[in-house]
Amino acid sequence: MKLIGIVGSNAEISYNRKLLQFIQKEFKDLFELELLEIKDVPMFNQDFDQSDSFAVQYIYNKLIRCDGVIIATPEHNHTIPAALKSTLEWLSFKLHPFKNKPVMIMGASYLEQGTSRAQVHLRKILDAPGVQAYVLTGNEFLLGKAKEAFDDMGNIKSAGTVSFLRTCLENFVKYIEVIKPLQEPLPTQPEDLFCTSPIETTITEVDPDDPEWVEKAAEVVGAAEGNDYVRLDHGVLTVNQLDRFLRALPFEVTFADENNQFLYYNHAQNANTMMAPRIPSQSGSRLGTVHPPRTYKNVEYLIANLRAGNQDYFRTIVPGTSKDIINVHHYEAMHHADGSYAGINEVVFNFKPWLDWYLNETGQKLVNATGEVATSVDATSGASSKGHTDVSPEADATSGASAQEAKSANTTINVVDASSGASEK
Repeated sequence: MKLIGIVGSNAEISYNRKLLQFIQKEFKDLFELELLEIKDVPMFNQDFDQSDSFAVQYIYNKLIRCDGVIIATPEHNHTIPAALKSTLEWLSFKLHPFKNKPVMIMGASYLEQGTSRAQVHLRKILDAPGVQAYVLTGNEFLLGKAKEAFDDMGNIKSAGTVSFLRTCLENFVKYIEVIKPLQEPLPTQPEDLFCTSPIETTITEVDPDDPEWVEKAAEVVGAAEGNDYVRLDHGVLTVNQLDRFLRALPFEVTFADENNQFLYYNHAQNANTMMAPRIPSQSGSRLGTVHPPRTYKNVEYLIANLRAGNQDYFRTIVPGTSKDIINVHHYEAMHHADGSYAGINEVVFNFKPWLDWYLNETGQKLVNATGEVATSVDATSGASSKGHTDVSPEADATSGASAQEAKSANTTINVVDASSGASEK
C-alpha cells in the first residue's frame, strides 16, 4: 500500500516533518510512505493560474496514484498554516486529486493541545466542494509538547504514544480498504496510437514506420554510440556498456514513449525464441502499426488508464505454453520529474525458474485451498490497489504478440502487448 505524507509546514525545521519521518521508518510493515513538501507551491491566486506549474503538478501527480494521504499540520493562530491552505486551494481549483481520497489528519505542536483546533479547520476544508476527501472521524492523533517528544534519533520517546499512533494508522489502513469501492477512476482521454502530435523528443525528420528508423534517426540527432559516455542518474556508462547491460537482463524489455511510439526493445534473441516476439524493423514504429486494428480498443484502455493514474501497472500470465514456462507480462507506467506520464515499459519473463528456485531454497511447496500439493500455478492472483493482475489470457496468433484479458473492477478487456506487438505470422 502506497501512502503520501504531506508536510503541512514550509519551515526548514518542522516537528510535523519529523513526525512523518518517524512514521515512515517505524511503520514500514503497514505501508510505504513518501513525503511531499509544500515550500515551493506558490501562493494561491486564481487570476494568475499556476495549476500547470512544476510544484503543483508534482504534488497532483503523486496524489492521484497513491492509496491514501496523511497530512501533518502545525497550528498557527488556531488554524492551519497559510502555505498548507494555499496548497489545498491549488488542489481544489482546477485539479481535484483529493476527491474520494482517504485522508488522515495529524499534527504536532509546542503546547499540550497538539494542533487540535487546526485539525478541526482542516477537516472542514477537506470536506468542502472541490476537495471532497474522505476523512476518518474520531481517528485523531495530536502530539503535544513536540520539543520534548522526540529523542536525538528522531524517535518518539513515549512507548504509549507510539502504540497509540500505531492503532490510529492501523485504523486508517482499514479505512482505505473500506473506501476503495467508493472511488471512481479518473477520466481517461482518447489515445492516439499513430503519433500525430509530436512531443519534445520526437524525431520528426524520419517516418516512425520506416524499417530503418533506428539508423536514420540516430544519424539525424547525432546519437551517442560505441564508447561514447552517457551520464545516468547514478552512473556513467558507455553506450556499449549500457547496451550490453540491457541485453543481458533475464527479461524481454520494451519501451514506448508518451506519444505512443515504440522506441526500444532489448534485442537479445531472435523473434522465434522470444516470449513476446519482436523484430528490429519495429523499433520507432507507431503503436497503431504494430497492432492489428481489432486490438486498438484494448491497447488504448491499458495505456489510457496508466496515463491517467488509475493504475500503476497491469500484469498477466499468458497460458498455452509448456509446463516449464510461466509467461509473465508486466506493463508499468513511467513518469517525468513532475510525475506526469512518460510512457510505458513492458517486462516479459519466465517466472517458473524463479519460483522453482524459491521453493527449493525455502523447502516449501505450492498447495491448493484443500492443502494438496498444487500441480499448476494460479494465474488469477490478486494485485495491489493500484495494479491489475486478475487475468485470463489467450494466445494472439494474428499479431505474434500475446493477448491478455485483463479485468478491472467493472470491465473485462482483451489486452494485447501494449508497448510493442510483433509482425504478423
